[in-house]
Amino acid sequence: MPRSVAHDQTDSRIRALAEDVAYYLTQSPRQLPSQYLYDKLGSSLFEAICRLPWYPITRAEQWLLKTHRKTIFSRLSFVSTVVELGPGDGGKLVTLMEGQSERSATIHLVDVSAAALDQAAAAISSQFAMPIVVHQATYEEGLSQVGPDSSGGRRLVLFLGSNIGNFDRPGADAFLGSVRGGLRPGDGLLLGTDLVRSETELLLAYDDPLGVTAAFNRNLLLRVNRELGADFDIMRFAHRAIWNAAESRVEMHLVSLDKQHVRVPASEIEIAFEVGEPIWTESSYKYRIDDVGAMLERTGFRRIGQWIDNNFALTLAEAV
Repeated sequence: MPRSVAHDQTDSRIRALAEDVAYYLTQSPRQLPSQYLYDKLGSSLFEAICRLPWYPITRAEQWLLKTHRKTIFSRLSFVSTVVELGPGDGGKLVTLMEGQSERSATIHLVDVSAAALDQAAAAISSQFAMPIVVHQATYEEGLSQVGPDSSGGRRLVLFLGSNIGNFDRPGADAFLGSVRGGLRPGDGLLLGTDLVRSETELLLAYDDPLGVTAAFNRNLLLRVNRELGADFDIMRFAHRAIWNAAESRVEMHLVSLDKQHVRVPASEIEIAFEVGEPIWTESSYKYRIDDVGAMLERTGFRRIGQWIDNNFALTLAEAV
């Protein structure tokens, strides 16, 4: 009997994880790619983080979407395709589409997390009778799968939640350039960016008093254990968040609490950790408002709208 496509995709994702773990955990400093934080449990924990009082990004963005959604669609009319990269639970897209009077667009959702895609698709379909296509893929792969729009309408790509902050500055430019490469002049991009605020506020957002962010970070080790047969003892790693002012980013690390030896059989590596040795798991870059416009101009977009609340910016841009 032939193997199922889903089985092949699972094997492919595990192979990719094993290869990345073998590569990044042997770098100096040791690292794990942030995309692997979002397995089923990780996605649920991140949704919990978004509801914490110390993490204002989601609430600010939802307020901006609700307040300005009609203006967004008036400035970018005839939208026939909406592509959301990293839709989360689908709530942001539901809020935005209330401002689309025709509500006839085809929706494409792109995420590496099957759980997130299922949740988002269910939330959107419960509110709107619009075609929904899911792409379990990286953002770049998903965009390439969407293909051209033959209806003559515009495409609108959503990259919200300050996900652009997961890229370093050259990486952000390269990513937005790749998005622009898949669009026609006149197509749109709606970009959410978290702005620089006080160090105290930033660190509370990434190291909350309830320990939810710590659980989200340490769950990455549980995933490596489960999928690659590793023997990380998560109780021997502490969560640490750092504000790197020189690079304008919050960094998340998992820090070894003692000397220990870890095996990752599927990656064919064994690692000896020293006391205090970190694994760098995520960077979240923060922007100043002028940086956002300059980045969009460099990558082939023209800003046609921008709204700010609680140190969060929502920017509408048009491909030129």
